[in-house]
Amino acid sequence: MSYVAPVKDMLFCMKELAGLEALTRLPGFEDAGVDTAEAVLTEAARYCSEVVAPLNAESDRHPPVWRSGAVSTAAGFKRAFRQYVEGGWQGLQHPVEFGGQGLPKTIAAACSEMLNSASLSFALCPLLTDGAIEALLTAGSPEQRSFFLPKMIDGTWTGTMNLTEPQAGSDLAMVRTKAVPQGDGTYRISGQKIYITYGEHDLAENILHLVLARTPDAPPGVKGISLFLCPKYLVEPDGSLGPRNDVYCASIEHKLGIKASPTAVLVFGDDQGKVGAGALAQLIGEENRGLEYMFVMMNAARFSVGVQGIGVAERAYQRAVAYARDRVQSRPVGGSLPTGATIIHHPDVKRMLMTMRAHIEGCRALACVSAAAFDQSHHHPDAVVRQASQAFHEFTVPLVKGFSTEMSIEVTSLGIQVHGGMGYIEETGAAQHFRDSRILAIYEGTTAIQANDLVGRKTLRDGGATARAVAQQIADTERELADRTSPAAKAMHRNLHAARCAFVEVVDFVVAHTRSMPATVYAGSVPYLMLAGKVLAGWQLARALVIAENQLAQGSGDEPFLQAKIATARFFAEHILSTVPGMRDAIVNGADSVNGLAVDSF
Repeated sequence: MSYVAPVKDMLFCMKELAGLEALTRLPGFEDAGVDTAEAVLTEAARYCSEVVAPLNAESDRHPPVWRSGAVSTAAGFKRAFRQYVEGGWQGLQHPVEFGGQGLPKTIAAACSEMLNSASLSFALCPLLTDGAIEALLTAGSPEQRSFFLPKMIDGTWTGTMNLTEPQAGSDLAMVRTKAVPQGDGTYRISGQKIYITYGEHDLAENILHLVLARTPDAPPGVKGISLFLCPKYLVEPDGSLGPRNDVYCASIEHKLGIKASPTAVLVFGDDQGKVGAGALAQLIGEENRGLEYMFVMMNAARFSVGVQGIGVAERAYQRAVAYARDRVQSRPVGGSLPTGATIIHHPDVKRMLMTMRAHIEGCRALACVSAAAFDQSHHHPDAVVRQASQAFHEFTVPLVKGFSTEMSIEVTSLGIQVHGGMGYIEETGAAQHFRDSRILAIYEGTTAIQANDLVGRKTLRDGGATARAVAQQIADTERELADRTSPAAKAMHRNLHAARCAFVEVVDFVVAHTRSMPATVYAGSVPYLMLAGKVLAGWQLARALVIAENQLAQGSGDEPFLQAKIATARFFAEHILSTVPGMRDAIVNGADSVNGLAVDSF
């Protein structure tokens, strides 16, 4: 089954929901209007569907091979990556001064979704490089930025994140990797890092590892972590590559999914001298501020992982629709057809497909609006607007990451169910999407970590002010719905209002009780994230419904597309938003049953 990028829906989200034309009035984005977006998305769609998507199934069956520390990527990846680099895709949203194209994140996020629909495994290499670029832009010295960024932005070199160690997963206070100063401004890194995505590969000439490590006199815990840049090959002052650094790929993991993405165990020197004296590295920023800098990279990566969830869900949806249109099985209930019909005529199959579609469109719209807020926060001339946009973007990052990735697991599972028994057979391709999606709710911080962030940093830190400001914007949309008479608008108004009220009640509960009863609040932290994700995605579909009805009334736009928008929004209201009040009840009243069973009784 071929992949067809949903360019029309992406452009609708950008233009009608994210305010792309308003972004063109910001410094640096003057040429980034709808025409530019359409041209970029059209070319990205061609590349993803023709070059990358055909590699997805075969690379899953024949993943990378590790031999004596070197990794050979799946067949076709080198050619596809070369075309990716030649097309300038790595630099799409990065600064022009370092060789990028300087386009808004709003456009780049849509291109990223396409790449992830085409192949999650392939897309992970550019994703990690983007994060490394963001970290250097934030904390790198002027010399480091001018020396390293052009090669990363043009795709000559790629980047990685090195956080996790065998004894230090999410608890980075337990990081043991050492960084010993050499007296000349460099450091020797020794230790082991695990789960390093594209930590070793043959796609680019060099890999720049961003590594969390401790200097000898560092304080204990997270306050003693520093960030270092450690290249696979040392780089000479003229930019040419020197000898191999003391960083070695000891193995790659055998995984449930994303099999074509090499996940490396990296050894940086070691105390026994088996590899060497340690890998030479540069300090990024100041000592003991590494976690702060890494979170810049992490936040960029978390948003991107949410987009991954949308991408793989879209691919699973397209495959399920194609199968449902083709598979003949039984007569529809009610005798609407005299003979066996394709299963897309059956009500429950329609329900599953609509569940998939509504979730995807809601999450895509939310991610697009969040990306636009990021662009505003970095480019708007008004400091008040920048601050408000940053607060909104930061509030939505754990939702884009947490809700969209959990959504992708549900949607890809439904994709298998639509296929029936054939979905369980690897040859149909439906199972790969499910396997690939499963990691998304785990890496770059599990859903519980996203929920902890939503509670502690995004809700409690400002006493719920940002969350309540979002609720006020939702109330404004409710007022736009209030006088409309269509069944879709009435259903959305009723369910959006109830969902918003439930959201506000949960925010009040979190603010009132987190400090005094943390176990009570955190027992419902993931449900709070899922509730908030549903509410904000539903809000975007409510806005889309209003716009679609207005355009239909004016006789403008693509009528079938707009009618589908309205039908999808109504489904989201009646089948997804309608569950929010019950989620509120579980969060506010259900902590005792979460914590009630003694540990020994499990």
